[in-house]
Amino acid sequence: MASRSALFTPDRDVPGLIVKIGNYPLHHGGVGAIRSLGRLGIPMYAVTEDRWTPAALSRYLERAFVWPTTGTEDPGRLVEGLLRMGRRIGRPTVLVPTDEEAAVLIAEHQAELAGTFLFPRVEAGLPRRLASKQGLHELCVEHGVPSPAAAFPDAYAEVEAFAAEARFPVVAKNREAFVRRRQPAVGGTTRIEGPAQLLALARGWGEHPGVILQEYLPREEAEDWIVHAYFDADSTALTMFTGVKVRSWPPHAGMTANAYVVDNPELAEIAAQFIKRVGFSGIIDLDLRFDRRDGQYKLLDFNPRMGAQFRLFENEAGVDVVRAQHLHLTGRKVPEGEQRAGHRYVVENIDLAALVAYRRSGYTTPHAPVRAGSTELAWVAGDDLLPAVTMLARFVRPGARHLYQMWRGARANRTGSRAE
Repeated sequence: MASRSALFTPDRDVPGLIVKIGNYPLHHGGVGAIRSLGRLGIPMYAVTEDRWTPAALSRYLERAFVWPTTGTEDPGRLVEGLLRMGRRIGRPTVLVPTDEEAAVLIAEHQAELAGTFLFPRVEAGLPRRLASKQGLHELCVEHGVPSPAAAFPDAYAEVEAFAAEARFPVVAKNREAFVRRRQPAVGGTTRIEGPAQLLALARGWGEHPGVILQEYLPREEAEDWIVHAYFDADSTALTMFTGVKVRSWPPHAGMTANAYVVDNPELAEIAAQFIKRVGFSGIIDLDLRFDRRDGQYKLLDFNPRMGAQFRLFENEAGVDVVRAQHLHLTGRKVPEGEQRAGHRYVVENIDLAALVAYRRSGYTTPHAPVRAGSTELAWVAGDDLLPAVTMLARFVRPGARHLYQMWRGARANRTGSRAE
């Protein structure tokens, strides 16, 4: 679905560059950003794994820079790669990172990248700390923002001590950006049912486990919320959006598969105050879980960059967070407007599997509308069909295999839980 006509005039002399680090070619967020700015007539460029990624085939892309990375490279090499792209583009370009590693790299190498690129200026170490599960937890404690109880073991003996005292189930996540690329402790957010399962996993984590062990918030007593926003140099929100996550994949732990825009002034205020206290500027994507047991919104993840589902949100003036960033960095006013309450966003290639998984999960979203006021699909767009076609061609076999492996893993976890 194409975006509605925007009620502003962007600077079409300033291109955008989608920056990614790591191998994840089927990324609908990057495609969404290319379309969002490209539909305004802004020249778009993107880092891609190869010439046949969906993003590389968007009609709104001027050029794909084929640059396979893993996240294990020397930062200096990554910076030089970006600068080479900047020289080829030949004019100042707005950077749009799509992952934590790219956001951290840009923040920590602002001096080298300035002049060639435009990006929000922020304290150099802040994005790394916010993207870190430990760093975020510490900031939440420091500023009085509720978050799940967590432990950060630095050795196997500390995992053993935790296992002896913890209340299960618990959730394991990789602790740091970049470290999750070089030496991931878990494949993603992992629910652990008991001590035996935890200790078995921990034996493979090495001498210094790069993992966070987090309190599990029961899905039957929770509702998942999303906040997306863009903040200026004074940490003032130029645009702010809130919504409810109906389904994700992997279930309850992965990327958004289906979500609705829902007005939540309380949640918006919580996010705005936290950003003001930590002093962040730029795009944010927050995941919070409302815990019905104590009535608190608990901050789970802070992504200091655009979220893959950012196209869920657009205000009445036609502004999403990526457009807000481009407008602001090019000296344009960011038009205000109410968000499109009731709008739905669906990621076609994962939502069907998520729907099946959620049927008996006990998770409910009482704040989600009964019917969508409008719907935007992540991949299929009448004015830009090739990304969806390419996604299907690349997704069917590996995607089916991945879904099967996820199902087998979930079944094994349930079996192990019953056996303990």
